[in-house]
Parts: sequence; structure tokens; C-alpha cells
Amino acid sequence: MNFYIVMQGRTYDEAKDKQVIWCSIFDNSGKTPHSWERMKEVKKGDAIFHCVKGEIVAISIAQENCFEGVNPINESENLGNMFAANYEELAIFINIKAHFNFIKPLLPVKYSPFQSTGDGNQGYLYPCNEMLAIKLLELISDVNIYEENEEQLEFAIGMIALKERNTLAPVLIETEAEAKVKIRKGQQKFKKHLTPLWNDQCALCGITLPALLRASHAKPWKDATDEERLDPYNGILLCSNHDVLYDQGFITFDGTGKIHISSEIEKMDYIKYGIHEKMRVNRVEENKKYFKWHKRNVFKGRKEGI
Repeated sequence: MNFYIVMQGRTYDEAKDKQVIWCSIFDNSGKTPHSWERMKEVKKGDAIFHCVKGEIVAISIAQENCFEGVNPINESENLGNMFAANYEELAIFINIKAHFNFIKPLLPVKYSPFQSTGDGNQGYLYPCNEMLAIKLLELISDVNIYEENEEQLEFAIGMIALKERNTLAPVLIETEAEAKVKIRKGQQKFKKHLTPLWNDQCALCGITLPALLRASHAKPWKDATDEERLDPYNGILLCSNHDVLYDQGFITFDGTGKIHISSEIEKMDYIKYGIHEKMRVNRVEENKKYFKWHKRNVFKGRKEGI
């Protein structure tokens, strides 16, 4: 299962009535924007969040692979990409700006559905990484699913999913489970193949206790392609302390493997974090492009030439 966010305006109600998602192939200039071309990627079983005027108003599941067809909404002869989708409209919509503090850190650098202000970007269909999908599902669930037991921390299928006429809960449960499984399996495979590349120890401090070691992505999950997510060279093995510093952009490595430390960390505190300016990791050529991406896009230091 893959996840997407579709930007719909005045056509939302008609599309929902037809239980379809459709987009023209060409714009007025005869070109195909990337967010229109992405329609071709959709497969049966994929999940789509519907955004209208800055709010998530529904979630749908694709009922078939995308195919070319005439516009079913106004029955014009214009060809477009389309697929049938089962819409589950929310009783309470999710305002993106109201929750943007939670959403913003999960947005990709490229092809983000939302601007840094929380406004939607111009376009139609955008990729939605699994971490963002889980957060949206959590926000939807918090206000749209009634929990009988206040101490219940997760949905109970017997209490909620099987309730008469409750069709939203099963969709949320199954979709969230798919997203979590995909992340877990991917991270397990990534760590398994990355760990031996760094001799089973933290690349900076040499810690070897497996419970304290983390497989750190250089190009994060939210920004990487499926292939890059599993590429063992897209990362580095670090202890939990150095992993957080790297993940949050307080340290990075250039194409030669030399460490760079964010100016947000005072030099007098370097020893507390187990870092110093002369550190270097033994990277290989395959790491180089990913390290440079991290330095350019994640590092909190001065944006110098790489």
C-alpha cells in the first residue's frame, strides 16, 4: 500500500458522488505537471487523503489501478487518468494549519503537498510518506472515532471496527497497520545490511552493544525513494546519542567523511556529546551522495558549499 494526498476543490463533491478520482493528462499549455503524472502510479489498495480548502475531509481506498478514461464528472471527451475509489468522508475535518506543528517535520523536501506556511501547494496528487500518513490517521482518529473506554490506547477491533454502520474505523485501522508494517520491515532490512558495513560498531565512538546502535538514514525515510530507503549506503551506524544528533541535523559528514558540527552546539559542550571537530568516519564512495544530501538539507549549520 502506498499513500497519497489529493488536492481537490470545487470538484470534490462531484468526484465523491461518482466515487472516482480523475485528472486531466495535459494542462492548458499541453504539458503534464508532475502532480498530474503521478496519477499513473496509483494501484489498487492505495490510500488517498482528500484535502479541500486546507482541510483533510475524507480518506479513500483505490479500487483499481489507474487507467486512462474520459472525465466521468462532466462526461467530457477529455482524456485523463482515473480510478475508482471508496470515499469515507469525515464527520469532523482536519485543519492542516491547526495541526501544522505536528505535520511540518514529516513533510519531504521535494514534492511536499504543503508549503512552510501550511498552505497547500498548487498541484493535484502528492506522495504521502508512511510517517506522515500515520500522523494524519492519528489526527483523524482522535476526533472522529468514539472510544468507549478512556484508558484504551489503541483501537479495539471488537469494540469499534465491527460496530454496525461504522465504516470509517476499519479503514483507519487497516491503513495505519499497513503503514507501520511497511516502516518496520523496511527499517529492519535496512539495519541488517547496513550494520556490517560499519563493523558492527558506532562509526564515531566505537560502541558495540547492539541495543544501543541505530541505523541512521542520511537521506530520511520521508525524502527517500523506496530504493533509497533500503540502500545500506544511505546511512551510518551510530550509538543512540550520536544518532539523535545526526537525525536532528546537529552533526553531519561531508563527502570525505569529515564531521561538521552545528553552531547551535557550543564548543564548550562538545565533550558532553562525545564529539570533536577532528572526527571522521570511514565512508565509502557509495555513501558520498547521501552524506552530501544530509549536509545540504538536514544539517543545521551554515549552508556552505559542499
